[in-house]
Amino acid sequence: MDAQQLKGHLDLLLLATLEQGSRYGGQIIADVQAATDGYFSLREGTLYPALHRLEKAGWISGAFEQLPRGGSPVKFYTLTPSGQQELKAQRERYEQFRRAVQGVIGGTV
Repeated sequence: MDAQQLKGHLDLLLLATLEQGSRYGGQIIADVQAATDGYFSLREGTLYPALHRLEKAGWISGAFEQLPRGGSPVKFYTLTPSGQQELKAQRERYEQFRRAVQGVIGGTV
């Protein structure tokens, strides 16, 4: 995993993951890893500060819930309406970036 690439796209990855529904941290880590065939393997020390930042921005909301298996409640994160708007904007910026890079390095667009 390239930490620099992840750093530039972490918010986009997290917002897109939460677009699929509410998740807690462990689910988010597993979903991102599965969706990227293991390319991105998030660590808790990267994930939780990012989730707190997104929550502070109002793009996600968090609420503690009990898991069916029991144990301590865990915080589930949900995409907010402003988070959906931000996800759309970030997808558009990412697509512009992707096309620009492709223009330099060549290959199919």
